[in-house]
Amino acid sequence: MRIEPANTPTSNLIKLTYLIYALHLFSAVSGLLTPAFIVTAFLSGWPSIIALVMSYIWREDAMGTYLQSHFDWLIRTFWLALLWLVIAWVFVATIVGIVVGLPIMLFVGIWVLYRLGRGLFALNDRRSLF
Repeated sequence: MRIEPANTPTSNLIKLTYLIYALHLFSAVSGLLTPAFIVTAFLSGWPSIIALVMSYIWREDAMGTYLQSHFDWLIRTFWLALLWLVIAWVFVATIVGIVVGLPIMLFVGIWVLYRLGRGLFALNDRRSLF
């Protein structure tokens, strides 16, 4: 059972959260439409970097509301994806190489899309992620 925060966020903050998700999704989906991987497009695309900065800037405004979990979720998704991408590139640079590194990148890309989708569904239902 989830305990929802008592405070209600402003409609502008809700719209801003949708915008942040949209920016992240735009970057991630562009990885499907280009030769880039989902995860590399998500991490290196300008829209996603702008969304990360926006998440840090407005996270404090979301404190005490259900949106707080969304800001934390998006920030955590970005940094964990970056960590796994670095790990994948270490594999690619070693003898193990592409056999391990590319599947890691593919898995992380799918994981990013899952987290963005799950977050959007929760946001649409106006509920917390944790």
